[in-house]
Amino acid sequence: MPNDHEVKVKSLKKAIEVLNCFIEKQPLGVTEISEKLGLYKSNVHNILSTYVAMDYLTKDELSDKYYLGEKIIFLSRAIGDRYNLRNIARSQMDAIAREAKEKVYLTVPIDRNTYYLDVVFPPGSNPHFSNILNSTEPMHCTSAGKAILAFSTQEFIEDYLSQPLVSLTQNTMTEPNELRAELNKIRKNGYSTDNMEAELGISCVGAPILSSANIVVGAISISGISSHFTEERIGQLAAILKKNIREMEKYL
Repeated sequence: MPNDHEVKVKSLKKAIEVLNCFIEKQPLGVTEISEKLGLYKSNVHNILSTYVAMDYLTKDELSDKYYLGEKIIFLSRAIGDRYNLRNIARSQMDAIAREAKEKVYLTVPIDRNTYYLDVVFPPGSNPHFSNILNSTEPMHCTSAGKAILAFSTQEFIEDYLSQPLVSLTQNTMTEPNELRAELNKIRKNGYSTDNMEAELGISCVGAPILSSANIVVGAISISGISSHFTEERIGQLAAILKKNIREMEKYL
């Protein structure tokens, strides 16, 4: 805990304490933060609005609750090699790409989306810039996103399902009950699939990355041409994913 005598800017301390609330739980509303920190709701609202304006938080207009925003991801990428998820995951992503002989993505959650943080191409392939790297897609449309969503808190899942589910292809799951059943299956099996739900002709297998506190911090997915993803192959790819993710989780 910081020594109050060393804190020179009290308003900044208060603003950081508000942001720190999101470490334990997302989404959060003004009342929850106000009660947790003992601050006036008007003060909390002003702080949150400032974070939203600067892209450190995102506000959901339907629920009036807040999530961590894109700028947090950019900050996390600057922490350093030792604590950077991308660097922790890189050796396992290389191993997955070699064994699976397919493209491998690292993703992290932002609001209701997955953010594509890194990509590894299999050896012998012709690497090119991936047009989805550093972009986002709705969680329910991708294997990585569904893996993250399935292992999120029940509150987050129900909030997600209460809002409209956009469709990227005719295969995208847009019925809440169908998606809820899919999430239950993912939790049971420990991996997820995407059968041309984000892009026609492309299928994926994904698995969650869990912290030592059993909190989902991201996902890794294997992506390739749909004809390569037979039922037998999907099982093999899922085993490759889970084996390597368990190894990287030792460092989280």
